[in-house]
Amino acid sequence: MKKLPLLCFACCFLVTLAFAVNKGQEKLTIDGGKRGNVAFPHRLHQKALADDCNVCHQVFAQKSGIIKQMKADNTLKSKEVMNTQCIKCHKTLRAENKPHGPTSCSQCHEK
Repeated sequence: MKKLPLLCFACCFLVTLAFAVNKGQEKLTIDGGKRGNVAFPHRLHQKALADDCNVCHQVFAQKSGIIKQMKADNTLKSKEVMNTQCIKCHKTLRAENKPHGPTSCSQCHEK
């Protein structure tokens, strides 16, 4: 009976550790509209942003299909995420001579 609290603590620790290591999918496919979907390296962005999820998720919730849903609900304008989030950040990093992502549509959208 004395080992039960220790066992509970160990289980809680392992579950917490599992969530800390995996904060989302490694790669996502984002609805890219007429230009084609975008293969998004999610973990790479998490690492680059030092796990500050709000950099991106202040615009849209952490929910599968949220971009497509927001476009359908007219709460997200066409190209809003791309222009105000993705390309803006990539161009800022490029101007600072830091590693950066693509800065044009065709580099991300898959036809």
